[in-house]
Amino acid sequence: MRLRTRLAYRLQMANYWFIAQWARLAFTLLRRLPADRALEFADRFARRWGPWFGRHRVAIGNLRAAFPEKSAAEIEQIASDMWGNMGRLAAEYIFIDKLIDYDPESEVVGRVEISGRETFDRIATEQRAHFLFTGHLGNFELLPICGRQFGLKLTSMFRPPNNPYIAEYINRTRSATMGELLPSRAGAAITLARLLDEGQNVGVLVDQKFSNGIRTTFFGRVCETNPLLPRLARRFECDVYPAYSIRLPGNRFRLVLEEKLELPRDADGLVDVQRTAQLLNDTVERWIRQDPGQWMWFHKRWNLGDGRQRPAASAQRP
Repeated sequence: MRLRTRLAYRLQMANYWFIAQWARLAFTLLRRLPADRALEFADRFARRWGPWFGRHRVAIGNLRAAFPEKSAAEIEQIASDMWGNMGRLAAEYIFIDKLIDYDPESEVVGRVEISGRETFDRIATEQRAHFLFTGHLGNFELLPICGRQFGLKLTSMFRPPNNPYIAEYINRTRSATMGELLPSRAGAAITLARLLDEGQNVGVLVDQKFSNGIRTTFFGRVCETNPLLPRLARRFECDVYPAYSIRLPGNRFRLVLEEKLELPRDADGLVDVQRTAQLLNDTVERWIRQDPGQWMWFHKRWNLGDGRQRPAASAQRP
C-alpha cells in the first residue's frame, strides 16, 4: 500500500511538473507580444478551449440554476465570457507591472480607475484593524496592489493552486506587487487573529466553497460559507469593507471600494456570525449580477459537506 501511495504521489507530481512546463512555455511566448495583443490572444484561446474541460459543465449547471430565466444561448455566452476573463487573468500575471499603473499622486488617467479613493485614504490613516473582502470577479488582484499604492498595509489571505510549480510562480509574481501574503492553511486563523490584534489590515476572498462551514444561501441555493471573517469581526470589532474589480473596454479596470458594512448584531450587541456570513454572500451576489461573465462559475460553490449539490428549488435561507 505504501509503495502504491508513493507511486501515485510521484505520478501526480510528474503530471504537475509537465503541466507547469507547458504553462511556462505559454507565458514565455506571450511575453514576446505587446501586452494588449497578448491579453486578446489569451481571451480568444480560453474561449475556444475552455468548453472542452469538465469544469465547463459545472459552470453551465451553476449558471442555469442561478439564472433560470435566461435562455440557453445567454447561458453559453456568460460561460464564454467567463473563460475569456480567466484567460486574461492568467496573462495579466505576466504584464502586471505594465497593466496596474495606478498612481494616487498622478493626475494622469491610466488603465486603472478607482471608485472610493477617499475611503482608501481614510483606512490607510486609521490606526486600527480593518477587513477588506472581495470575490473572484474581474482581476481580483487589484485590491492588494492598489491598496499598496495608497500606503495601505494589507496582508492578503489566498489559497495556493494545487500545482506546486505553478503556485511557486504565482506566489513570486504576487509577492513583488501585493505586499504580505498568507496561505489559507492550518494555523492561518491564528495568524490572522494576531494581525488584527496588532491593528493591521487583512484582505480575504469570501466566495469559495468551505467544507463544513456555515449554511447560507447564494443565488437562492444553499451553500457553505467560511465563518472566519464573521467570527474575527465579532471578536475584534473591526470594520469590514467590501471591494471588487471589473474589467472595462480597452484592457482597463475599475476597482470599487465601498463603504463599510453595517454588520448584523445579536441580542447582546455582538456581531451575528450567521447573518454576517449571509451578508457577505449577498454583497458578492450583487456584484456578480452586474456582469456575471466576470465571475468564476466553475467553482463547486454549492457542493455541501456531504458531497451533494443542493438544487435551486430546495434552497431555503437559514
